Amino acid sequence: MKNLIVANWKMNPNSQKEAKEIFNAIREGVRGLSAEVVVCPPFVYLAGLKGLTLGAQNIFYREGGALTSGVSGAMLKDLGVEYATIGHSESRRYLKETDEIVNLKTKEAFKYGLKVIFCVGETVEERDAGKKNEVLERQLKIGLAGIENLENINIAYEPVWAIGTGNNCSIEETKESIDFIRKFVKPATRILYGGSVKSENSGAYIKDAGANGLLVGGASLNPEEFIKIIKSID
Repeated sequence: MKNLIVANWKMNPNSQKEAKEIFNAIREGVRGLSAEVVVCPPFVYLAGLKGLTLGAQNIFYREGGALTSGVSGAMLKDLGVEYATIGHSESRRYLKETDEIVNLKTKEAFKYGLKVIFCVGETVEERDAGKKNEVLERQLKIGLAGIENLENINIAYEPVWAIGTGNNCSIEETKESIDFIRKFVKPATRILYGGSVKSENSGAYIKDAGANGLLVGGASLNPEEFIKIIKSID
């Protein structure tokens, strides 16, 4: 099983020119490396990027119609997109996505043969209250309810308190969370870690915490740093 390294660009960069420059630098830098690399740019850049596996940052759970701002699985498939990120904490927070909506989106992605990067993670308040496992179990059970083809699921454990804060989760705690998540998925399911990943800590998440890949945010916009991250686990 190859390690999966995902670049989540979020709402960056601000121009198509810069997006292509970053993408092309990553494409050249990963040649010959064994990890599977997926780049998830904003929707508006997907059609202009070629040469690496593409992922969408979200998907809507209906096929089309009067749904302003929606992007369907059919549209993504037509663009050659292979992955969809679903349930990211920022979508849960700002777009008010519930576990039930995450479930519908996951089913929609599978309908079109897309592979899913399924995000789970607890807030600092939930962690401090000792509810981390309760939250993870709820997100997994409701989000994956009624889904049979779990071989196309990749779980990304992203503690909300670690995303973009510089306070990455410790290797020990990450391993505990990954081991807990494995109780709810198939043995071959890849489990990724995300949250303030950088080249100085990336290798340990794979080698010591047992992750099968990484979901990288801000660092993936720096091609040199992102390539270092990939090489650290190659």
